[in-house]
Amino acid sequence: MNVTELARHLRVSPQELRDILPRIGFDIGQRAIKIDQRLAQRIIKEWPRLVRELKNREERERRQEEAVAAVRAEQRVVKIGSVVTIKDLANSFGLPVNRILAELMKNGIFASLNEKIDADTAMIIGSELGIEVVVENAADNKKDEVDLLEESRRNQGDQADLEVRPPVIVVMGHVDHGKTKLLDAIRTTDVVATEAGGITQHIGAYQITRKGKVVTFIDTPGHEAFTAMRKRGARVADLAILVVAADDGVKPQTIEAYRIIEEAKIPFVVAINKIDKPEANIEKAKQELANQLNLLAEDWGGKVVICPISAKQRLGIEDLLDTILLLADLEESSRLANPKLEAIGTIIESHVNKSEGPVATVLVQNGTLKIGDTLICNEQYYGRVRALKNYRGQNIKQAGPSTPVKIIGLKATPEIGDVVRVGQADRSNKVKVATKSYNQAITRVHDNGSFGGQTINLIVKSDVFGSGEAIEESLLKLNNEEVAVRIIHRSLGNITEGDITRAEANQARIIGFNVKASAQVEDLARSKEVVIEQYEIIYDLINKIKKEMQDLMQPEIRRVDLGRLKVLAIFHFEGDGQVVGGKVLDGSIKADCQLEIVRNKEIIGQGKLLKLQSGRQDVSEILVDQEGGLQVSSQTTIEVGDILQAYREDKLFKKM
Repeated sequence: MNVTELARHLRVSPQELRDILPRIGFDIGQRAIKIDQRLAQRIIKEWPRLVRELKNREERERRQEEAVAAVRAEQRVVKIGSVVTIKDLANSFGLPVNRILAELMKNGIFASLNEKIDADTAMIIGSELGIEVVVENAADNKKDEVDLLEESRRNQGDQADLEVRPPVIVVMGHVDHGKTKLLDAIRTTDVVATEAGGITQHIGAYQITRKGKVVTFIDTPGHEAFTAMRKRGARVADLAILVVAADDGVKPQTIEAYRIIEEAKIPFVVAINKIDKPEANIEKAKQELANQLNLLAEDWGGKVVICPISAKQRLGIEDLLDTILLLADLEESSRLANPKLEAIGTIIESHVNKSEGPVATVLVQNGTLKIGDTLICNEQYYGRVRALKNYRGQNIKQAGPSTPVKIIGLKATPEIGDVVRVGQADRSNKVKVATKSYNQAITRVHDNGSFGGQTINLIVKSDVFGSGEAIEESLLKLNNEEVAVRIIHRSLGNITEGDITRAEANQARIIGFNVKASAQVEDLARSKEVVIEQYEIIYDLINKIKKEMQDLMQPEIRRVDLGRLKVLAIFHFEGDGQVVGGKVLDGSIKADCQLEIVRNKEIIGQGKLLKLQSGRQDVSEILVDQEGGLQVSSQTTIEVGDILQAYREDKLFKKM
């Protein structure tokens, strides 16, 4: 049917019809001349209801905008805790929940009304709505963290034990100005690292050796919603590199990054990147730095060191590193640390790993972190260090000052920026902390791919607008920190060849609700390997996706301590294991359990129990005060007097 004819039938102008159709869910372009006859009949049939729903929706949006305008006019100040549910935040703001959800979506955050967001995110949302968000007790918490670090720096122990720790460098700047490329370029200059072999692991930090000196680099995310994380990055750093693109100059995040560096009171160097591009203008970038940030280059009579570089072409990287080393040498006296103290450091990255459970990367700032250490964070027990891995993924036994290291053995994931220390465990807090990792219901799905979990990409086609809206809302409520649904596109009408092309480009599958696909479209889908799923009941659709998401979620690995055995005799090696004899000190030893080998009160290795015997008979368990023989598989050679700590790891599958 011709668009003009349809408009005449509906008693609107053709342009009004073109404007309204996309707003009520029909994927009709502004230049459309004809509309499929069946689709036109559906539009005619549904027109009164759809227009009524559109008017109601626009009225709701108008009232929401009026409410936002009223809130802005009040210049409201809202106090919240360190975390807050979206529903409570909306009530505090005096705004509908949908408006808060919409603001979160703008920042790439998909959540339901009862889910929690952290204070940093709430402050960002508040600032966009003209509301000042004040975090209650936030200053006290920050003070406690600073006090811990300051106390560690003041109480350095024996002065003879002090050493100059490696400098910690943070790279900051505007998004797309080349921070990641620069970090990659710096990493490849380290001949020692490249000769050592192995793939560098991304743990938020890495180290290089330059002219015999070790330097630590910290990566910081570039999205504006993560201002707080960048502030923490600057807080743990000794020096900074401010990256400015030669073809783009000073941008909002450049200014923000410099303010953070200025607030942290750390020396810095400016790296003007992308000098290889034809449109690069180094002098213009210097001019903008001088005009907007009052940063005058040395060759202009100022004090700011500026290094022109091309991270892509590896130009100027050597000079930049030499400049960093020179600045670090000038600040050497401020980097004294005592490696003989108990470790204290800052969390720079944390997540749940499908095979290792909760893991975190800590930058050790004082002392030495060792396997077997008990970790305290926010005065709560967070577990014991079962293993340490450096940025190359290699197992190490300890990590000294300025060393970034991944910790395995945590009961929960601490937050980025938390201060963690070695200390005595308060086991009464263990259960509360252990559930923390999986109570964070919010999931951040970013178009730039920074979401670390798995995504299910969908295109939703429905017969009516209301059904498509209900499907999308129901699916997005299922999002969690491990798996998230991502609606690539939603529209009305039968599945078209354009939908197949869009699905192929976005690695998505098509969900059809009370719609059809022609034989030609199905043939194209098969040739493009695009999956089409058809539904007539919303609950069936939701339950199917929910089951799929649950299957993708990794179980929580929870350690259960079983008992301890003292090794009394060493027999021989058998197959791939060592045969030893011993007596159970407490608890029990069960077949197929995991073992920690303890010598002189330190964990020196790991093992697995292959076979358990008592009185020359294979048994499944030996109890306290009983003696038995054990065949143990381990890289560590067991000796008489060692203690074998037995434990098992239970998989707890999460419910949605």
